[in-house]
Amino acid sequence: MPWLQIRLATLPEHSEILEDALLLAGCKAVTLIDTDDQPVYEPIRGTTPLWQHTTIQGLFEEDVDVAHLVALMDSVIAAHQLRVASISTEILEDKDWEREWMDNFKPIACGDRLWIVPSWQTPPDAAGVNLKLDPGLAFGTGTHPTTFLCLQWLNDHIQAGDTVLDYGCGSGILGLAALLLGAERMTGIDIDPQALIATDNNAAVNNIAAERYFVTTDTNDLESHYQIVIANILAGPLCDLSDAIASYLKPGQPLVLSGILAHQADTVMAAYSATITFDPVVTLDGWVRLSGRRKAVRERL
Repeated sequence: MPWLQIRLATLPEHSEILEDALLLAGCKAVTLIDTDDQPVYEPIRGTTPLWQHTTIQGLFEEDVDVAHLVALMDSVIAAHQLRVASISTEILEDKDWEREWMDNFKPIACGDRLWIVPSWQTPPDAAGVNLKLDPGLAFGTGTHPTTFLCLQWLNDHIQAGDTVLDYGCGSGILGLAALLLGAERMTGIDIDPQALIATDNNAAVNNIAAERYFVTTDTNDLESHYQIVIANILAGPLCDLSDAIASYLKPGQPLVLSGILAHQADTVMAAYSATITFDPVVTLDGWVRLSGRRKAVRERL
């Protein structure tokens, strides 16, 4: 059915009052978006930042009394002396949103071998390595630059028999891609139990045998070493966990890190400088991929 959407352009400090008012008025869903398209990347620990100018969107059933709703919001704004630059309403057409989203999710080439293919589409290269993905749980789909950069690295470097640790595995996209590219075994770890479900689902879609991969939330379940370690998370956790992540590699074995903004690359490399010799930085759309190898003991002395 069609829906009525109301939009209020305001300041972040006023968003909570307006959100509560919309919900009390019968709003079915509230969304906070950036009025000025100002990106907020990795937040300071313990904070939930909003943009300098925030637009609150409320979704109501179509038969709501629009004049009454706008008058109600005006009264809340006046009572609390809020700054609201504008209020607008519109009817959203009735669409099959799931179908529209599916139509817009296309296969992604990640090098000369690897494709990420929506599970409902025919692979464009039947002879390629096709990772079928059904992103029902919101983790990696390959479209984000950090995931794409990691997939490119795997396309170019995975060899038959490799063992891979996917640290912060999310949907399992990286570790499962490694298996399809020839790796022997993959272990994935993530703090979110939903990630384990997503990985299991994606493994089933790709007919990957259960004995070839293992996912867990507990570091005590991990083996002592892997031939490749890949971690696509965020710069802060990558720095905090640098000793732990590097410890899963023997000398000469490769490490791949992403989820890092270009201006954070030096900081992350510094956190690993005692144990990893890095390759040149690879950048895409303001994000970077760091790769390198574990140093020999004599190099660390």
